[in-house]
Amino acid sequence: MHHEESLLADPRFWVGVAFILFFVIFGAKVWKALAAMLDKRADSVRATLADAQRLRTEAEAMLRDATVRRAAALADAKALLEGAQAEASRLAAAAAAEAEASAKRRERMALDRIAAAEKAAVDDVRNTAAEVAATAAQQVIRDTLSPEADGALVDRAISGLPAALESRRAA
Repeated sequence: MHHEESLLADPRFWVGVAFILFFVIFGAKVWKALAAMLDKRADSVRATLADAQRLRTEAEAMLRDATVRRAAALADAKALLEGAQAEASRLAAAAAAEAEASAKRRERMALDRIAAAEKAAVDDVRNTAAEVAATAAQQVIRDTLSPEADGALVDRAISGLPAALESRRAA
């Protein structure tokens, strides 16, 4: 038995050579395909990251814009609220002034009515007193004066009429 067999006769040698050749020939193609697939995947990840970065930038810009608009809206709301409060205060003051003026007008009207009623009452009392005095004078004259004295009294009253009218016009 010959222990030293040739290396070329050993099937394990040929399996090893075939294995190495297989990986050298097909490994390069597989490596290229695998590298292309990994590069494609890396490009896809880069594109996704770029999109994510772009979306983040847009979202941050939108957030800044929304913050600015919110601040402006709050300022507008505060200004509107202050304006409304000022307007309400002005209207309340105007309503109070109008109520005060109305109360004074009503008081003045009531005082005018009272004065008119007093004047009417005084005039009514004067007229009644004049009527009573005239009636009493008429009775006294009828009972005490004769027709000749009556005529003289009327003539004297008629002659004194212009002077009495003149004194009334002066008053």
